[in-house]
Amino acid sequence: MLEFLSYGFVQRGLIAGTFVAVACAILGVFLVLKRLSLIGDGMSHVCLAGVAVALLTSTSPVYMSVPIVMAASAGILKITEKFKIYGDAAIGIVSAVGLSVGLLLTALAGGFNTDLLGYLFGSILTVSASEAVLCGVLLAIVLLCLKLFYRYLVSACFDEPFAHTRGVPVSTVNLILVMITSVAVVLAFKVVGIFLISALLIIPPVSALLLSRTFKQILGLAACFGAASVWGGIWFSFMFNIPSGATIILVNLAILLGSFVWSKVYAH
Repeated sequence: MLEFLSYGFVQRGLIAGTFVAVACAILGVFLVLKRLSLIGDGMSHVCLAGVAVALLTSTSPVYMSVPIVMAASAGILKITEKFKIYGDAAIGIVSAVGLSVGLLLTALAGGFNTDLLGYLFGSILTVSASEAVLCGVLLAIVLLCLKLFYRYLVSACFDEPFAHTRGVPVSTVNLILVMITSVAVVLAFKVVGIFLISALLIIPPVSALLLSRTFKQILGLAACFGAASVWGGIWFSFMFNIPSGATIILVNLAILLGSFVWSKVYAH
């Protein structure tokens, strides 16, 4: 274990992965309760378009993807509000368009290469110091918004019509939530890969929901589960030379199964 932690690239991966996983888990709690959990999947498909544009223009995939994914997430909210359709349908529309544009731009950029495959399937052990700092800034923003808008977020999650009558700016709260989630999704594609991002947003909150009785317990447990999956996933990945992104998700799945079994045993 000491040898494992002595490598700089492992330290950066653990720090960045923990920051991103905790941020995604906290955001995921609200998304799951609002039945928008698949928004991460839709945004991840749009990420492919951002990465492809970055490859075409020789710019940073992270900085190029953030505004593109933000615009797409805002589009999902607008489609839901203007056309009066369910969120999952809006996510499906934007997801399909984002993936199609991404594949087209990827072909124009010369097809799939090693860099692109790293973004598709994750390469947490190649995280740079600046990317780790960005992940820390993201978590700080998430925690600050949680502190400032906690009551608004909770109200908007459980009963939007009632929240409207109480003067809660639901549209603004939803916009802030999806904007921050957009940044989290972009930073998470280095941790687990574009195709597995939604798991970081969904599995830790669902695991926490099985075990918790209060909302704050759900947030705390989800954050712990997210962080534990990164540490366990990176360790297994390093020890057995297997893909880190997929391993992190499988550790998440193991935590979910353990939570399910524990909830059944505890309930009886």
